[in-house]
Amino acid sequence: MSISFHTRSVILILLIAVSAITAALGFFYLNIQFIGIAATLLFFIFTWNLISYQNRFFSKISYFFDAVRNEDSALSFPKLQNDPFLNELSSNLNRINEQLKEIKTESRQQEQYFQTLTDHVATGILSFDDTGFIFNANKNLKQMLGLEQLTHLRQLHKVDSQLAHVLKNLLPGDQRMHTIKSTSGKNINLLLKSTSFKNKDRTLRLVSLQDINDQLSEKEMESWLKLIRVLTHEIMNSIAPVTSLSENLKNLYIRDGEVIRPEMVSKTTIAKTAKGLEVIEQQGIGLINFVESYRKLTRLPKPELKPVNLRNLIENTVLLNKSLWPDIQISLQINDPDLQIAADEKLFPQVLINLLKNATEALDEQANGNIQIQTRRNQEGKVEICIKDNGPGIPPDLLEEIFVPFFTTRESGSGIGLSLSRQIIRLHGGKLTASSQPGKETTFCIEVRPAD
Repeated sequence: MSISFHTRSVILILLIAVSAITAALGFFYLNIQFIGIAATLLFFIFTWNLISYQNRFFSKISYFFDAVRNEDSALSFPKLQNDPFLNELSSNLNRINEQLKEIKTESRQQEQYFQTLTDHVATGILSFDDTGFIFNANKNLKQMLGLEQLTHLRQLHKVDSQLAHVLKNLLPGDQRMHTIKSTSGKNINLLLKSTSFKNKDRTLRLVSLQDINDQLSEKEMESWLKLIRVLTHEIMNSIAPVTSLSENLKNLYIRDGEVIRPEMVSKTTIAKTAKGLEVIEQQGIGLINFVESYRKLTRLPKPELKPVNLRNLIENTVLLNKSLWPDIQISLQINDPDLQIAADEKLFPQVLINLLKNATEALDEQANGNIQIQTRRNQEGKVEICIKDNGPGIPPDLLEEIFVPFFTTRESGSGIGLSLSRQIIRLHGGKLTASSQPGKETTFCIEVRPAD
């Protein structure tokens, strides 16, 4: 039968106490030396037994925890035939050790699984700490950068002098483009996305580096096709009537393949010719204006960014807009009146004016037309300026088309306002997006960085 550690310890302590009392009685009260010597001997035997027993117990426990701390899973505790309790303790420790082995094996298998998984992902993955020490770099990243080993961000200087600096200064939630040269000299456009996570007592950053050359090529080709389609449509609309009218005017002066004599030219013919030339001139001017609009897209100046008070900027723009469309209700919701953004004071207002102009034109035939302007900080710490109208909305298939240069759904529209606005916001390092619920509302949102 197994005796518990507590019970055995109590019994030994009681025996030690009894032997100590007996020795005292034998020496001092009964004056029987034999009893005193025997009791004293038993006192030392029981005391040694208690100390030895506890030492064996605690040494097993200490040895076990030292082995766990040192990740030594090969330890094993033998059983002693004369001590059922310590045998049971050894069995329990061996059982716990086996469970730890299984957990460690499963952990290694999970680690290998995730390492294999990241190696098969077509995106480079990198994790590092604040000192630049790299904890993990998957196979795709090493192949992309042409490096066999990657243990510190300093090694990235072999690939690109700025890449390590860009990665270290990429804040959690940020994303940006960076171009490097491959070992073959080819430019690689990388989309960098950053996040952070806790690993024990350290904060690590996880960055994905995606080669988006193919995606950019597809987007570029798609944009060119759209632009060529629109340009062709606009130019043909201008040239076709000029060609037709020129042919009609030519027929007034050529008969049977020969030019008519001057005396055959009547006042009616001259009037028709003058009118036709006037129409041709107007079409030519329209075509020149169209080309000039295209040149605006390609010759935007680089923004001169400086801190600008967002509230003042919006209120001034709204004041101008109200003078043009006094019947439209415009409401403002500006949470932080002192918020500043990094903006060009000449270019940025053009975007706000254009978005308000589009919103007011959408409400031309709308009863109780209303425009809401709202500013806020999003979860990434960037500033959002949203302009929402309760107009007829935009069909889903046209939401991206509206940003294509010269695409317009209005007869009087030039089709460059939104594309020009998006280009200006991109030059500010931000983005312009649109969302709409047909028959209910349309919202344009500008996202830019706040001023430092």
